[in-house]
Amino acid sequence: MTVVGTARNSQGGGPASQQDMRRRNLSVVLGAVSAHDPLARPLSRADVAGRVGLTRAAVSSLVDELIGRGALTEAETAPDGRVGRPGRALSVRDRGPAGLGLEIGVTHLGACVVDLRGEPRVWRRVDRANAGRPAEQVLAETAALAAEAEAEARDLGLRVEGRVLAVPGVVPNGPAGRVERAPNLGWHTVRIADHWSDPGTVPEPENEANLGALAEYWNAEQAEQTFVHVSADAGIGAALVIDGRLFRGARGFAGELGHVPVHPDGVRCACGARGCLEQYAGQAAVLREAGLAQHGPGAAGPAEAGDPVALLADRAAAGHAPTLAALDRAGRALGLALASAVDLIDPDGLVLGGTYAELAEWLLPPVRAELGERVTVRPWAPEALRPSALGRRGPVLGAAQTTVRRIMADPTLLPVG
Repeated sequence: MTVVGTARNSQGGGPASQQDMRRRNLSVVLGAVSAHDPLARPLSRADVAGRVGLTRAAVSSLVDELIGRGALTEAETAPDGRVGRPGRALSVRDRGPAGLGLEIGVTHLGACVVDLRGEPRVWRRVDRANAGRPAEQVLAETAALAAEAEAEARDLGLRVEGRVLAVPGVVPNGPAGRVERAPNLGWHTVRIADHWSDPGTVPEPENEANLGALAEYWNAEQAEQTFVHVSADAGIGAALVIDGRLFRGARGFAGELGHVPVHPDGVRCACGARGCLEQYAGQAAVLREAGLAQHGPGAAGPAEAGDPVALLADRAAAGHAPTLAALDRAGRALGLALASAVDLIDPDGLVLGGTYAELAEWLLPPVRAELGERVTVRPWAPEALRPSALGRRGPVLGAAQTTVRRIMADPTLLPVG
């Protein structure tokens, strides 16, 4: 771990200010404590100083500030039989600062609160048919769910410091706080603050696929540095992480894989074009091909009770031929689109998230077959395509952890005392 010395300021005119240096060194110290294995021996201030290359006095001052801001705690360790004063162990607090993640899906609302360690402490998910409903109604219910999650977090000694909302739509770059369009919800240019009951708790919107990719990068045991994360719910979204950083595109619209054409003269999509990937590998398309359209969102008749993805998995596991054929067709269409992405981007790997992760047993073979046949830039290793362990929880977890990651990068975002 490298401690920041001097750097150029935002104007590029001279060395970074003392405040900038301290802010960065606070982040370095907090990161060192966070990275320490809690099952290993206790971590002391002297240990941290040795790891980050600062003097003990400097680290002690930084630790005191981090304790004052509620980021760290220091406890006396049990005697180990050695002569001398008992040691004191540093750790990231499991109370105090927290992040709230919210999610609006086509068929559900979700909420998650994580502590400063990034550990989920509150999970909530409720079924809601959100497609075509007025945005103000959906956001009012989301605000109510957020309030419930925050109340539960307070009972656990947590204090929400930031809020991020995962949405299945296009969110432009910058601080606009709006969803430009979300076709599967029927939204067009929706400003979240216009429909949020409490002006002090308005969440920052972000594309769900982007947040799923970030959650994968932050939580996977061996996350690739450059990868494409593709996920599906009612629609299909993708996100690209390059050298550990999310690529959003010039306007924030990158990753709309669901509307990449795989059959130019094929089925007409809700977006108006023909042959979009969603019409062959989206949830509704797979259910339709499997003869289970009545279980999907937007069905003409009343949907039967239950989870359509779990139903697909159950039917596939039982050898239901139409379901197996539908998943094979979806996998080949997905592989066709991803092969083009691999040739264009040359990622280290591909990750199937969301509902795709839960159907990976049947999707991986046809996707891998298409990749092996069509990728031309390099020999494609089958293991470079893998399912996410997060499944459908990825976006809301990524939303919650976004606040924590910002605090880890700049602990001065936390108030003192």
